Amino acid sequence: MVTAVMPTYGRIDIAFDYGEGSYLYTATGERYLDFATGIATNSLGHAHPHLVKKLQEQAGKLWHVSNLYNIPEQQRFADRLVDNSFADTVFFCNSGAEAIEGALKVARKYQFANGRPERDQIVCATGSFHGRTLTTLSAGDNDKYREGFGPRPGGFKHVAFGNLNEMRAAMDETTAAILVEPIQGEGGINPATAEYLRELRKIADEFDALLIFDEVQCGMSRSGSLFAYSLARMEPDVMGLAKGIGGGFPVGAVLATEKAAAGMVPGTHGSTYGGNPLAMAAANAVLDVMLEPDFLSSVREKGDYLKNQLDNLANSYPNIIDSVRGTGLMLGLKCCISNLDLMTEFRNQKLLTVVAGDNVLRVLPPLNVEINELDEAVEIMSKVCKTMPT
Repeated sequence: MVTAVMPTYGRIDIAFDYGEGSYLYTATGERYLDFATGIATNSLGHAHPHLVKKLQEQAGKLWHVSNLYNIPEQQRFADRLVDNSFADTVFFCNSGAEAIEGALKVARKYQFANGRPERDQIVCATGSFHGRTLTTLSAGDNDKYREGFGPRPGGFKHVAFGNLNEMRAAMDETTAAILVEPIQGEGGINPATAEYLRELRKIADEFDALLIFDEVQCGMSRSGSLFAYSLARMEPDVMGLAKGIGGGFPVGAVLATEKAAAGMVPGTHGSTYGGNPLAMAAANAVLDVMLEPDFLSSVREKGDYLKNQLDNLANSYPNIIDSVRGTGLMLGLKCCISNLDLMTEFRNQKLLTVVAGDNVLRVLPPLNVEINELDEAVEIMSKVCKTMPT
């Protein structure tokens, strides 16, 4: 008999009652160190006082009015994103898949508005993940996720991630845009090189295609920079954000330059809930914290510290961990044993992590994690590695 909650997840038999900082607690008082953070979503951990205060204040005033009217906190958040990114304009939605769908619409509408309706193809990368809608499944590169859902929406090509020769060869007079993740998350914590991203910018310009970055997972300070593209000292035309942007509250955003968004006029796109007062209260509160003077440097310092500790762990247990990937506090353990088995053993010792492709185990602590909590996590990992069969 089917369960009341549709069984689309292989759920772990744990239920959490509340969270505080980097920890989650069950109703029976068991404490878990959360280095999964809702898959890089609880960017400031659990029950952050500033986020709680701002969301509670807004909840007592106004929840929803729709985008038929001006929403002041939405305007303020858009202004702040524009001031701190490449973008000139922002569209708000509720999730990463919606953000990438919106980015794809911007790209195709850009070509249409410039008299090139035939330019509707998007060139994507192998190992990518862009969401679970039918269209974003086609943009991504995981046949398992597509199985059983009928014909795939067309308009997508895939070339090897990091291979500029393949990317250039795939470009032609039908290309609307290039879509990549500066750091692949679901695919196994694969950072693109700065050279690769800068060359993508040149290729897109040469073919008058838009360059779209999916920063749903690697954006909002996760990489140690507010946006990962800035690590390469270049800029995209369009970017999708979600996950950490709301600190756990559902928020997504499409950022674009004025040139890229020229075709997005009234009636071309919409979202009932996107940018509602509750979501914007949460997002503005997250940004308040992330724009504090020492926040990003702290993420970088903690990321370097944790990566060094994980490198030492890999060196100590080469039959368990092959290598460490990533940047900032978006790190992954390339496993020699099953990543699922290692995740399970970490969880049995009250440390939460999350698997990814290529047999990688993601390590995604809150961005405001404390050094002693990083030490606690590494101590648990070392204890598990010492006793794991190989």
